[in-house]
Amino acid sequence: MSVTALEPSWIDAFEAVFRRCRVARGEPVCVLAESRSRALNVALAEAALARLGARHFRCTLPTPRPTAPVPVRSTGASRAIAGHPAALAAMAASTFIVDLTVEGLLHAPELKRILGAGSRVLMVSNEHPDTLERLVPTDEDEVAAKAAVKRARAAKRMHVSSAAGTDLEVAMEGAPSVGVWGWTDRPGTIAHWPGGILVSFPREGSVQGRLVLDAGDVNLTFKRYIESPIALTIEDDHITDIEGRGADAEMMRRYLEAWGDRAAYAVSHVGWGLNRRARYEALAFHDREDTNGTELRAVAGNFLFSTGANEFANRFTEGHFDIPVFHTTITLDGEEVVREGVLL
Repeated sequence: MSVTALEPSWIDAFEAVFRRCRVARGEPVCVLAESRSRALNVALAEAALARLGARHFRCTLPTPRPTAPVPVRSTGASRAIAGHPAALAAMAASTFIVDLTVEGLLHAPELKRILGAGSRVLMVSNEHPDTLERLVPTDEDEVAAKAAVKRARAAKRMHVSSAAGTDLEVAMEGAPSVGVWGWTDRPGTIAHWPGGILVSFPREGSVQGRLVLDAGDVNLTFKRYIESPIALTIEDDHITDIEGRGADAEMMRRYLEAWGDRAAYAVSHVGWGLNRRARYEALAFHDREDTNGTELRAVAGNFLFSTGANEFANRFTEGHFDIPVFHTTITLDGEEVVREGVLL
């Protein structure tokens, strides 16, 4: 990263989000980081907390050595804590935690214990602060996410289709659905910034059909716009066939094969983007080290398809794809919520 100065507008952005999280003067706040965290964002968080008068401290853990057979990116499941008792005790004593680990705590095994202590957690995605500044959450983001959650939880069936050939069925009964609008102000909850996403975790045996990833869709694990179509056959939640020619299909096949784990082929979660300020073309404006791609996950109207771990279906793996799919139509019990990529 070439810019290291703490731009006042970046501090303003962090302060604005922390205010939405109701950070109070004198409140004990843990800034959780690891050795490979984005140092600029750590400094910005601490500067904003100082403005608010919080009693903040930094807990920095060593980034663990890789254990996977392939590079791991954007899992939302940091391994940095690794059950460390002192780190967990420090977090339990903190009513607010700023999560600046590289992968984040969203699916980390320690999260249940952390939230159980009553802490509220804001996971700041590993983005360049320019992205965070553009996507400071608004009241409208909360309204949209809560409305989407209400509809998803009431639905029995999701159907996704597209002119490219997608025809996917998702049984929604019993699928936990959550909306993220970019901040949290309630004890025992977690949110991530940027926000503007609805995700549902289908139960075992709930996803069937065909998903076509067309040119222009995005594989965020590879931080790459797809150039050639890939057709995925999905049976009982698992990808059973990957059709396609060219680098995109070949990389997907090789990456999944490398895990040697059937769970890597499974559906993790499905949902759609709600943030009308998030930009589809954003991935083109940053070097790969400067973006985690969360903005693309939130682009209004995308169908967010993810593979890998789904604790609600009792599947666990580090293998993970987040794939925003555009130009689809998404219906819940026959009622459209997205039409040909346009959020309704």
